[in-house]
Amino acid sequence: MKIKGIIFDINGTLINIHTDEGMDEIYRAISHLLTYQGSYLHRGEVRDQYYRIMEEQIKASGEEYPEFDVIGLWREFLSRNLNPSWRPPPEKLEALPRFLAEVYRGISRHRLELYPDVKSVLGQLKPRFSLAVVSDGQSAWALPEIRATGIDRYFDPIVISGDYRFRKPDSRLFQAALDGIRAEPEEVLFVGNDIYRDVYGAGRLGMKTVFFLSNQGRQQMDGVEPDYIIYRFSELIKAIEFFEAL
Repeated sequence: MKIKGIIFDINGTLINIHTDEGMDEIYRAISHLLTYQGSYLHRGEVRDQYYRIMEEQIKASGEEYPEFDVIGLWREFLSRNLNPSWRPPPEKLEALPRFLAEVYRGISRHRLELYPDVKSVLGQLKPRFSLAVVSDGQSAWALPEIRATGIDRYFDPIVISGDYRFRKPDSRLFQAALDGIRAEPEEVLFVGNDIYRDVYGAGRLGMKTVFFLSNQGRQQMDGVEPDYIIYRFSELIKAIEFFEAL
């Protein structure tokens, strides 16, 4: 098999991340922060509105696999809750939704680290293959987290579902990455940790799939089998050798 590119999922595949969006501290902090913006809501009201607006976005999307937009969510939240008499500078009002998204993620996040050997393996692959990312998530969170772990320079393009308003296994996300590296599905490996979103999604487009059996993600699905399974990220090198020998 002639391999031209390798496309990766992020969380659960490259980055070992853990977040807890149920933490009371998230909504308490945002509730207190909003008092400086002329809005007075209890933490429970902040939580309820956050999830209500998310649900509204998803219902309105019309997509088979809908994704929400966290910046748009907080922009709508502010439009509903800011005191009309509060007139901030336009640049502050423009920046506030992203800032709230970052506060939300920063407080909810308990762990952010690469899986062992990720950077060394990517360093070996970068000179040989086009590397790209297709990940479910929000760019406001994913891009800074990729930079924080020091792996952003390895990938082009980086396709994040929140920018498209639909998520894996939607074929259009995988196709966007294929277009970015100018490769056909049969020339590309997809590496992911979720049997449905990653293996099923990439496989039905014709890509060969490497399933990383990590500590996250759905691990079984009737009728879906990866082309290769790895249990440590370092085993990806042997997986690539296996495909190149086909």
